[in-house]
This record gives sequence, C-alpha cells and structure tokens, in this order.
Amino acid sequence: MSWKSTVTDILKLEYPILQAPMLGVSTPEMAAAVSNEGGLGSLAVGGLSPEVTRQLIHKTKSLTNNPFAVNLFAHAVPPYTEEDLEPMRQLLMHLASQRGYQLDATDLSDFRFYTYHDQLDILIQEGISIVSFTFGCLDSTSIQQLKNGGCTLIGTATCVEEALYLQQHDIDMITVQGIEAGGHRGTFLDHIPLPQVGLFSLLPQVKSAVQVPCIAAGGINSAQTIKAAFELGADAVQIGTAFIGTDESLAIASYKDKLMAAKDTDTTLTRAFSGRWARGIRNELMSEIEKSGVSIPPYPLQNSMIAKLRKLAQQAGDSDYTTLWAGQSAGRTERGSAREVFLNLVKQYKTLYS
Repeated sequence: MSWKSTVTDILKLEYPILQAPMLGVSTPEMAAAVSNEGGLGSLAVGGLSPEVTRQLIHKTKSLTNNPFAVNLFAHAVPPYTEEDLEPMRQLLMHLASQRGYQLDATDLSDFRFYTYHDQLDILIQEGISIVSFTFGCLDSTSIQQLKNGGCTLIGTATCVEEALYLQQHDIDMITVQGIEAGGHRGTFLDHIPLPQVGLFSLLPQVKSAVQVPCIAAGGINSAQTIKAAFELGADAVQIGTAFIGTDESLAIASYKDKLMAAKDTDTTLTRAFSGRWARGIRNELMSEIEKSGVSIPPYPLQNSMIAKLRKLAQQAGDSDYTTLWAGQSAGRTERGSAREVFLNLVKQYKTLYS
C-alpha cells in the first residue's frame, strides 16, 4: 500500500492525515505531536489577538520542525448595538445565578473582536506555509499576500456550491465537511439553506465538481472510516473528535468522560453557544437557551457573550454549562497521547492491507 497523494506531495507529509483545528481544545502540543509523526497538525487561532496568535505559533515551532497548519476564521463581524444583546445578556445572568456562577453585565458587553485581517501580517512574518480557514473565504488581497509568500491555502466547504466558490477564488485545497463533523459548520453562503449533507454523499459530488485536492472531514475516527473516505475519492482525511480525549487536549475531564460515554444519538446541531450552527453533545445550558425563546445573536456575538460563563463552568469541571463539541462518532474516543492516537490510526490502517 502507499500513503502517497497529492496532499502528501504538496504539504510534504508522510501520511495524508490532518488533525482538525479545534479552538479551545487543540493546542501547540497536539499539533506538534501529529506533525512530528508525519501527519499535519493544526493550530487553531481563529478570533484570537495578534499577540496570542504569535505566542501560539512560536510555541508550536519550538516543538516541531515539520509543517503545521494555522487555522483562521474568515467571518465578518455583524453590526449591532448593546441593546440588541440585552435579552440574551439577561438570560445568561439568570442562568448563571441559578447555577451558582457570578456574572454581571460588564462580563457580557463591550467586546473586542479580532478577525483574520489582524493576524495576517503575523502569519506572513512567521513564514507559515499552510493556512486553513473556515466560516467563509479570505478576501482576494489576503489570498494573494499569502500566496506571494509560498503559502498553501485550505478552505472549508459543506456543499458543492461552496467548494466551487473556493476553487474559483484560487484556494489550493478544500476540506469537505460532512454533517457528521463535530464543532462548527463551515457553511458560509447565506443564500442557500443550511447544508446538512453527509460526508459519503457530499465527498463524491465535490470531487466530481472541482479539480483541487479534497480533504474529507466528518465522522472519521478509525482505519475503516479512513479507508472508506479514500475509496470515495478523498486525497486526505481530517480528524478532530478522536483527539479531544488526548493528554494534550484542553478539554476538561468531564468533557472527555462525556465523549467516551456518548451514544450515536447524543450529538445535535445548535446555535445556542456561539450563534453559528455547530455539533456537540446536548447538555443543560444548550437546552435552557434553546427553550428560552430568546433570540440568539449571530456569531461571534453570542460566542463572546457566553465566554465567561463557559470559562467558569470549565474551572468548576461542570460539563453541563460549557461547550461539548463532538462529531457523531464521539463514543469511540480514546484516552492517551495525541501521538498514540495518531500512530494507532496509522497502524490500524496498515493492518487492513497486510
């Protein structure tokens, strides 16, 4: 068997396996562990300040000499007033008080938002060779700036129309995200209904429509699912949930426990935590927000409003009041190091061909 593909050739990898960027969960240590073993680690910096972005890049560089991707969010910040946020602000303070957490209005207002435009110069200065992004497409000037520096760009699509859009904007590779995937949906075209296409239906359609390499994402967590993705035309696979339970993950212990106990029906799509559709394990805070009837502000407003409550819950080990992003294969998550998880997937895949 051969692991070689257009993705391994272009990105200089030994294995066509990418660790998914998971903001708030993945770390420089996780990215470096995967990159050091010949896969592609991903550093999630979407929405972070330029200073923190540089610090995380430096930390990752200190841990690996191999390529790693830096992942950006390509969204716009919608116009709003503080009055627009007041109903959700009152709801969150009420829920926090009932749960025993102290929140006040100053924790839920006057936010500072960072976009990829604030981070671009740092990526260029640091010589980042692989940039992935989601929630949209980078603007043409930014695309050209990154490409002038020899950067390979990887966009995210959840339907054929989005994939074609990315190809038309000169994006080098496309992560094809099926509905099974955990975390935020990469959907970005507003004139179409929310794409909810399963990976095994979506991947062949995208492969037939575009001429750039495709990376399969969604529900992939075993040798069998990796093989199935390759047979459907994937040039590489991206795996996220399988790494949430690792030692390098920032996920709290109770989050990891919920993953390992999860059944196939335990995850759902919600806008409750961030204002964008995302897949996670249902918990009390999700249910309380959804049943409240209060309008959920769009991303990143809701995401910022809920940040302090989420942090307090994480400090308390409270998995019912924080985000539990997870894909539909969450129940097969295992503990161990990121290196062990990655190498076990490689070993299992090799066994299929022995």
